[in-house]
Amino acid sequence: MSDVFSAPRPRAETAAFALSALAAVCWGSNFEATRVVLQEMPPWTAAAGRFLIAALAILGWLWIAEGSGLPALRRNWKVFLGLGVVGVAGFNAALFLGMRSSSPVTAALIMGTSPLTTTLIEAALTRRWPKAATLAGMAISLLGVALTVGAFSGARLAPGDGLILLGSLAWALYTVGCRRWVVAASPLETSVWTMLAGALALLGAAFAFEAPVASVLAASPAAWGATLWMALAGSVLAYLFWQVGIQVRGPGATSVLFNLVPVSALAIAALFGRTPEFSQLAGVALAILGVLLASGRLRVPRR
Repeated sequence: MSDVFSAPRPRAETAAFALSALAAVCWGSNFEATRVVLQEMPPWTAAAGRFLIAALAILGWLWIAEGSGLPALRRNWKVFLGLGVVGVAGFNAALFLGMRSSSPVTAALIMGTSPLTTTLIEAALTRRWPKAATLAGMAISLLGVALTVGAFSGARLAPGDGLILLGSLAWALYTVGCRRWVVAASPLETSVWTMLAGALALLGAAFAFEAPVASVLAASPAAWGATLWMALAGSVLAYLFWQVGIQVRGPGATSVLFNLVPVSALAIAALFGRTPEFSQLAGVALAILGVLLASGRLRVPRR
């Protein structure tokens, strides 16, 4: 990761863009893994297990790569605690609980508003309005997300939609807060301590509302394998790559890549035999076009 920061600025931004996009792909893979895990584990236990394994793994990575990370923790422990509870535990809790009554279509569309929310929060804090091309790219990308998840053929409002909207807001605050409020901490340190705070909060909720030990002991190898994938690829790598994007490119520029999550989820579902419809493929193309436009990777020619 140090190569990203030591490279010349254009190269560093390109690398950060690629890593942030890869984070979205990793998060997209979680949908298929979640489907497997939730067949055998209740939601709080599944989320707690995922992030507890992830936190321990990334803590070991931090110790080997950068040392203990304790100086960064001492400087930022209040911020790390708040961001972990809001952006890790809060985001996942809102999504899991909201999905009890919301449809996947509506949930994905609501989550697709997170990049716009992030950009507006950052604009309000910095008092700098985003460029017209950025807003246009976000609108195009959001339209692509809507097509990808089939929103125009069956979206509906449900009680859980409000919770999912809160989860989307929590993720936006996490993305902005990691850049704005964390002081002198590397992407790895920020990922470690926020993830550990979120994991402990989720673990407490699992013991309060479920029987996590019995559920974990009864889980099959397939459920354990899916949990490990979500922990290592869908959490450790994804959160770390996202932090690199935030530090190098900023919250707003990075957040638009979140719209690649449903795109990658659709692609992974196709690999498992669920063939996408033409409208979904068109949505994928629009979402990618919007991401490229909003991130500055696609220039609109001027006359």
